[in-house]
Amino acid sequence: MSNDSMRIDKWLWVARFFKTRSLASAAIASHKIRCNGDHVKPARDLKVGDELEITISQTVFVVIVQGMAEQRRPASEARLLYQETPESEAMRLRDQELRKLAPVPGSDLKGRPTKREGRLIRRIGG
Repeated sequence: MSNDSMRIDKWLWVARFFKTRSLASAAIASHKIRCNGDHVKPARDLKVGDELEITISQTVFVVIVQGMAEQRRPASEARLLYQETPESEAMRLRDQELRKLAPVPGSDLKGRPTKREGRLIRRIGG
């Protein structure tokens, strides 16, 4: 864990919140990332102690930056780069339980309909 600041898009990638830097930059551009309460740009320098609010689909993480790393490392090492706030963790787990109890309609559908399902859809629709 080197130097004391790095670009926020790179840090999000190194900390394994996103699979690519491009996805991290896109999330920042669409205002899904806040640093110390403010919307930021991908090139913003992030420092140890900064608070990030990260929204990924319906999940919100509030983390405090604990360190920096130049390279993307295994997930076990990436978790050392931040500390999730207790409130954020409790809220995230509560939301996860609610999604289990009342799943979003259609969330169980995967891929294309089978031939049989297609015939049923055409019969109902036409």
